[in-house]
Amino acid sequence: GGAGNVANNLVALGANVTMLSVVGNDETASKVRDKLVNVGVRDELIVEKGRNTSLKTRVIATHSQMLRFDVESVADISMESNEKIIDFCKKNLTDFDCLLLSDYKKGVLSDSLTKELISMANSNNIPVLADPKGKDYSKYKGATLLTPNKKEASEATDINIKDEASLIAAGMKLKNDIKLKYSIITLSEDGIGIFENNKMTKLPTLAREVYDVTGAGDTVLASLAFALSAKVNIIEACAFANKAAAVVVSKIGSATATLEEIVAYENSEEKDGFEDKLIPLEEAVKIANKHKKNGKKVVFTNGCFDILHFGHVKYLSEAKKTGDILILGLNTDASVKRLKGENRPINCEFDRAMVLAGLEAVDYVVLFDENTPLNLISKIVPNILIKGADYKPEEIVGYDIVTKNGGSVKTIKFVEGKSTTKTIEKIVENGGKC
Repeated sequence: GGAGNVANNLVALGANVTMLSVVGNDETASKVRDKLVNVGVRDELIVEKGRNTSLKTRVIATHSQMLRFDVESVADISMESNEKIIDFCKKNLTDFDCLLLSDYKKGVLSDSLTKELISMANSNNIPVLADPKGKDYSKYKGATLLTPNKKEASEATDINIKDEASLIAAGMKLKNDIKLKYSIITLSEDGIGIFENNKMTKLPTLAREVYDVTGAGDTVLASLAFALSAKVNIIEACAFANKAAAVVVSKIGSATATLEEIVAYENSEEKDGFEDKLIPLEEAVKIANKHKKNGKKVVFTNGCFDILHFGHVKYLSEAKKTGDILILGLNTDASVKRLKGENRPINCEFDRAMVLAGLEAVDYVVLFDENTPLNLISKIVPNILIKGADYKPEEIVGYDIVTKNGGSVKTIKFVEGKSTTKTIEKIVENGGKC
């Protein structure tokens, strides 16, 4: 638990980790040392006589934590232990890429020690990440970032976080008052908020199955440290932490996420089965925003796709090649009937959606009931808008929205002689011979 879980998460990601803390002269300390050795963490624990090494016991029933009881010391560590920590950091801090402060208010990270450690790290251009505790965050001033949750951020800023505006206000207050390089707030089932210039970038949660949230905050801290040590930007670092957290909450207990598990999770996000590709507009907007923030290009096209033929498949394949994620807007039965006549569609909207979802080129299908997909385009705001070459780009519905937001509108030639209307005519006239 605690800093040990952060260290374990870092090792699982492939980092070289040193644990610097204070323990008692007891059996629990020996077990802690053994566990650190077993997972590959360098042990720099300082023994202080008269202290109890923290021992936490959790009671789990039907995959849920019912209660926890602790045996530990929470008084401030001795001056001697304090000096040993400072001495170690003065001699060794430049050997590290990142300093993590896991503060559980157990007497180790006093105000003065925390301030001195942050000052040392800043002097050597080493990022400092802290999981804060308490309502007064002043001792963390100058840290690279903190990882409070919404409740903790509300208490620390005295701002009642009840909507997006108050959330942004709290995030910016933390950034400005504590002089943070980055301000983030973890939002539980709503993901992670990143605050800059009185605006919030929200990365939605990726968790699909949640069995146990124990230690998820530790995973976020460890993953952020790992990513920032690799010199990635804060958006990419938070996206990486989001994926790692999604992996660990699907396990029981204080779990970890390996790089392989995170990559596998990312690869499976949109591949649970073609039935899962049919999604509501609200989910499509979240997915599109997530991919755009991760630097991927979202492509949008639309149509009735009544009787799927080679021309459709070729068109969609070419559309997908223009970007990374293809979202297809599909007219509902009512919409098709208004546009094509009372005898259409031949196939109902669900059947059409499932056939399209079965295509490798199509990542998501969103139904719309209007005559045009303008509402979908205005909310999804794709990077690339695709239509058939029988349109001029500036005539395509959504052209203004996409281009004003820095996107592009492209056309793709249809396969000559292939259309749903022609297919129906052949079926009626000569039994469907090609």
